[in-house]
Amino acid sequence: MTNNSEDKYFIAFSSIEEISSAFVKTILDIKGTIKAAWESEEKDFYNSGLRKASVEKFLEKRDKIDPDKLLNLTVEKGINWITYNSENYPELLRNIDSPPMVLFYRGNLKRVNFEKTLSVVGSRKASTMGKENLGRILKDFYGTDLTIVSGGAAGVDTCAHENAIKNNLSTVVVIGSGLDKLYPVQNEKMFEEICQNYGVVMSEYWHDFEPLPFRFPIRNRIVSGLSKGTLIVEAALKSGAMITANLCLEQGRELMCMPGNINNPNTQGIYHLLKNGASMITNGQDIMDVMNWEKIKSSAGLENSKNSNLPEKERKIIDEISIEPLSADIIASRLSFDIGELMMLLTTMELSGLIKQIEGAKYTTCN
Repeated sequence: MTNNSEDKYFIAFSSIEEISSAFVKTILDIKGTIKAAWESEEKDFYNSGLRKASVEKFLEKRDKIDPDKLLNLTVEKGINWITYNSENYPELLRNIDSPPMVLFYRGNLKRVNFEKTLSVVGSRKASTMGKENLGRILKDFYGTDLTIVSGGAAGVDTCAHENAIKNNLSTVVVIGSGLDKLYPVQNEKMFEEICQNYGVVMSEYWHDFEPLPFRFPIRNRIVSGLSKGTLIVEAALKSGAMITANLCLEQGRELMCMPGNINNPNTQGIYHLLKNGASMITNGQDIMDVMNWEKIKSSAGLENSKNSNLPEKERKIIDEISIEPLSADIIASRLSFDIGELMMLLTTMELSGLIKQIEGAKYTTCN
C-alpha cells in the first residue's frame, strides 16, 4: 500500500461512479498532478475531449466529497491500494489504453510475480472436459514463480484460481465490483484463501460499487493488461472471453487457446481464434515456448505449500487427485503402488485431513 499525500485524490476520483479511468487520466495529463486534477475548474476541461455531461457530474459530486475521509475509510476497512503514480504499479498495466488509476486490493501483493503473469479466461458454463484439461496444463507449473490472473467468475475463472491454489501458484483475482461486494458470492471462501496464502483480490472500483453487468467487460482490460499472455479455455463466438481475447490483441500481448470438443458451442470462438493466428496450447510446455519462459521454482510458493513436507508417496497421491477425483484402483495403477499399501496411505491421509472420499468411492483433496 502506498500512502503519499496525493493518494487520497486518486481514491476520491474512484468513488464517483459517473466517471471512468479515462476521464481521470485525461485531466491528470492536462493538469500534471492528481491534486491539481481534483481541484480543476470548469475552464480546465475546455478542449479536453471529455463529455460535457461527465464534466458537470464530476464537478457536482466533487463538492460533496472529502478526500481525507475517504482515505481514512479505506484504511479502516483494511483495504490496500496502489495508484497509477505508485512505484509498484504493474508496468504492463501502465501501458494499456485507459489504465486503472487506482487498484484496491486485499491479500499479499508480495506473493505476486508481475514479471511472469498468465491470464486465463473462458466460459462461465465450462465443460467438465475443459476444466479437466486446464487443470492438467496448470499442473505442469506446480510450485513455480508463475502468477495466474483471472476474473473470479464461475466456470473457467474459478477453475483457474482453484488450480493455482492446488499447484501452489500465486494468483490475482480481478473482480468487476467493489471489494465489499464480492461476486460471485459462492467464491467468497476461495477469495479469502487467496488473500491469506496465494495472492490478491483486486478491483479498480470503489468499495461498495455493485457487480453490474457493464462493469465486467470493462474489468477484462485489466485481466489481459496485467499479463504478457492470455489463455482462452472455452469461448462462444459472442462472449466475454472473446472480448478479452480482442483486448489481448489490441494490447500487443500473446494470445493462446486450448482446443476442445468441436461439437461444444463454447469452442466456436476458440477455433475462430486458432484459425486467425492464436497459438494452440495442449500442455504447460506450449505456454513456456510461446512466452519464451523458463520454469523457476518459487521460494515464496514452496514456503507456503501445504504439501511440501509430505512424504514422497503422499505427495504423488495428492498430485494425482488434485486434478480429478480417482478411485483407489486407478491411483494404484497410475502410480504402480501395491493396493494394500495404498489403502493404508489413503486411510492415514484421510484421517489427517489431507484428502477425503466422495461419492463413487473416489478420493479428492480437501483444498
